[in-house]
Amino acid sequence: MAQPQAAADHIPWPQKSPASCPISAVKTRLRTAGLRPTRQRMALGWLLFAKGDRHVSAEMLYEEALRAREPLSLATVYNTLRQFSEAGLLRQVSVSGPKTFFDTNVSEHHHFYNEDDETVVDIPGSMIQVAGLPEAPEGMMISSVEVIVRLRRADGSEVETSMPVSKLAGHHA
Repeated sequence: MAQPQAAADHIPWPQKSPASCPISAVKTRLRTAGLRPTRQRMALGWLLFAKGDRHVSAEMLYEEALRAREPLSLATVYNTLRQFSEAGLLRQVSVSGPKTFFDTNVSEHHHFYNEDDETVVDIPGSMIQVAGLPEAPEGMMISSVEVIVRLRRADGSEVETSMPVSKLAGHHA
């Protein structure tokens, strides 16, 4: 008798080829990065990577998981984001104090950070030239340079949102 198929292996809609299955792509991405595709990692990987390049906070991803009826704790979301970052699947973008976004685009690039609505938008790496870097201290080397350009409305007016930024989990930054 055949074993029941695991939920992560289930393809929710007809696909032309197995390679085009987003669930299979998440599983492959995790395994390639050296991570076991657990149910939690698969669920969060699906939420993170199925929507293209994006920037999310842990709180935004947690709220998306709740709406998707995934039984995950906020601690699990933080731990998984840290694991994904350490494995090279995500890039952390620290914009202000403890406020950190996780970027699914791990290529070399920079960011605009809109202080008014707390959104992050990519700037292609070729659009900013960084010159005059200091020499690294002895025994160290510069591994990367990240530029965050902070934005706010020129007229000083407030941006009104209908809900707190943490509730904008579906908002693509």
